[in-house]
Amino acid sequence: MGPVQLSPELLGQFRRITTLDAHTEGEPLRIITSGYPAIPGNTMLDKRKFLAEHLDEYRQLLMFEPRGHADMYGVLLTEPVSKGADFGVLFLHNEGYSSMCGHAVLALATVLCQTGAIDFDGCSAEIGIDAPAGFIRAFAEKDTTGRIQASFLNVPSWAEALDLSIEVPGIGEVPFDIGFGGAYYAYVDADALGLDCSADNVSQLIDWGRRIKQAVMASYPIKHPLDEDLSFLYGTIFTSRHTAVPGAHSRHVCVFADGEVDRSPTGTGVAGRIALLHARGKVELAQALTIESIVGGKMTVEARERVDFHGRDALIPRVSGRAFITGEHTFLLHPDDIFQTGFLLR
Repeated sequence: MGPVQLSPELLGQFRRITTLDAHTEGEPLRIITSGYPAIPGNTMLDKRKFLAEHLDEYRQLLMFEPRGHADMYGVLLTEPVSKGADFGVLFLHNEGYSSMCGHAVLALATVLCQTGAIDFDGCSAEIGIDAPAGFIRAFAEKDTTGRIQASFLNVPSWAEALDLSIEVPGIGEVPFDIGFGGAYYAYVDADALGLDCSADNVSQLIDWGRRIKQAVMASYPIKHPLDEDLSFLYGTIFTSRHTAVPGAHSRHVCVFADGEVDRSPTGTGVAGRIALLHARGKVELAQALTIESIVGGKMTVEARERVDFHGRDALIPRVSGRAFITGEHTFLLHPDDIFQTGFLLR
């Protein structure tokens, strides 16, 4: 038997997309390294709109089965749109396109420095990133063991609404807050509902997260102070005081997009949470909290400064977490493949 490999003639029949895969605190990230056409647009929101309207089959190909799965997450790097940015980034998931993603930023800062794509002097690097939600400043530093530690200063984050309540079909009365950390989330105290936030209960968490998101969307209109394209509820975050990581303040389980569950504590989610806790007087500026995830990942978050963001009393959070490369892939699509854009099963 000869070697099993594609001949140049056969390879030429396929559409080819390459990626470098990683995870941040357990949450996957598929970094697209080639195969996409150029993305036009003067802003990242313009680029996101073009991607959604003209190239969405690429997202489906990479996020959906058989090449991805219902909880896959991806990023596409673009040309920057603002002064001081090294590149732009667009975020992909099972339902569409995010406005901001903390776990993706942490993975990018780590991976781009490890691979030499970003100039890393051996000790530290500062990286400017244009995201649909705004400009992000990321950092990578080597610790005493030689491992790269990544963090980022998030967009202004704030408590949108406190002490709301809504009747949710099949659940009952659900108290919630709304916070913004690059995306809007409904924050729900799982302990108060008697809801288990362990991995063994993920099916119920997805079900309740979807129900609560839909109910809140129907009853609470969200309006971002600057852009209508950011004026939507991205997901539900369940919080719990039952933790497994030593020293953790709480656990987060984020159910976003179409029932997707974040394996990390959610970078934008911990940013919104620190804003909610600060608004309640439960955390001070520069007080670092560790938030754990459903699988035991953890992120550290602290509020670095207070700012006025177009009438919002906002904070600039700094978020940190660990990321690791998991694979390098070449994805192929033959013109006769019966699943040109993939499929999803739950």
